[in-house]
Amino acid sequence: MPGLATTGPNTSASASSVVSFDICETYASFLKNEELSAPLAAILALSKLIETSDAGTMLELVKALNDGAGALKASTSNPISLNAGCELFIAFVTLLPHESASFSDLKLELVRQGQKYAAEALTYRDKIASLALGFIKDDSVILTHSYSRVVMKTLLRAHERKRISVYVTEARPRGLGLRTYEELTAAGIPCTVVLDSAVSYVMDKVDFVLVGSEAVVESGGLINAVGSNQIAIIAQAANIPFYALAESYKFHRLFPLSQYDLPTHTSNILSFPLSPGGHVASPPTTDAIKSAHERSSDAAYIRQMTPEQIACNPGVDYTRPDLITLVFSDVGSLTPEGVSQYVVGMFAG
Repeated sequence: MPGLATTGPNTSASASSVVSFDICETYASFLKNEELSAPLAAILALSKLIETSDAGTMLELVKALNDGAGALKASTSNPISLNAGCELFIAFVTLLPHESASFSDLKLELVRQGQKYAAEALTYRDKIASLALGFIKDDSVILTHSYSRVVMKTLLRAHERKRISVYVTEARPRGLGLRTYEELTAAGIPCTVVLDSAVSYVMDKVDFVLVGSEAVVESGGLINAVGSNQIAIIAQAANIPFYALAESYKFHRLFPLSQYDLPTHTSNILSFPLSPGGHVASPPTTDAIKSAHERSSDAAYIRQMTPEQIACNPGVDYTRPDLITLVFSDVGSLTPEGVSQYVVGMFAG
C-alpha cells in the first residue's frame, strides 16, 4: 500500500511470538507516520498482533486482541481515540463471515483486511473536506479550535476555491492552535490567534465554528480538545452553527453523561492540593507571597502554569449533542441523532 507502512518492529513468528511481541512499541512505530491517527495505528498494531499470534482458535485470538487493546489503553493517559479503533477492529474480527480452509488462513485474511481498511481510511479526510466544502460560502469567517488534521484538510481545500478567513484559539496548555495558525498563514489564509478566554468576544464576528474530534460517541456528542465544550455553548447562545468533523473510525461506543464520565477523568483532575497528611495544603508563606509580588512588579514577567498545575487540568472535554449542528464524516453529513443511529448499527452485526 503506497505511503502506508504496515510492518512494525521485527518479531518472531514462533510459538513464543505472543510473549516477545510488544504491541505498544508497534503502535508507537505506526504513529510516527503523520498521516495515521491513533485509531488507525491501533488497528494496524492489532493486525500485527494477529500476524505474530500463535492462537489456534477464535476464542484465543479474541482474548489476545482484548489483552493487546488493554495494554494499549494502559500505556496512555488519553485512550479514547485509540480505544475507538480497537473496538472497531475487534468487532470486525468477531463478526467477519468467512469460508477459510483453516484458522491460519483466516488469520491471514484478517490481517489483510485490517491493512486494507487502514489504507482506505486515509482517504476519509479528503471525503470529509469535499462534503464540508458545500457548507462553506465565499468570504466565510470561521472559528476553529486547537489543531486537527481533518480540519486543516478542509480549510486548505476551501482556500483553493473560496475566500475564507480563520480565527483559531491558542488551545492552552499545549498551544496547538499556534500550529494551526502557522500552517494556515503559510498557505496564504488570513488567520488570527484568539485567546481561549476571548471566544465569546470573537463569536459575533464568525459565520460558524469548525472543530475536529477525538471521538464521536453513541449519544451523538463530541469528545475533543478541552475548550470545545465552552465554544459550543457560546456558539449556541450566539446562534452560530457548530460543526464537527470526524472520520467514521472515531465513532465510539461510549455514552458519557457528563465530563466526569470520560475515561480520561481521574481524581487528580481539578483537585485541590493536599498536604502529605491528606489535608488541604497550607497557604503560601509570607516570604513566598513577597517573592511572587516582586516578580509580578516586573513588567516583563509573564506568569505561566507549572507542570503540576497543568497536570491537574483535563486535556479533552465532552460536548453534548444538543450543542452540535452537524457532524461531517466520510459516511455523510449527520445530525447528532443520525450519528447515534449509525454507531448502534456499526456494532449490530
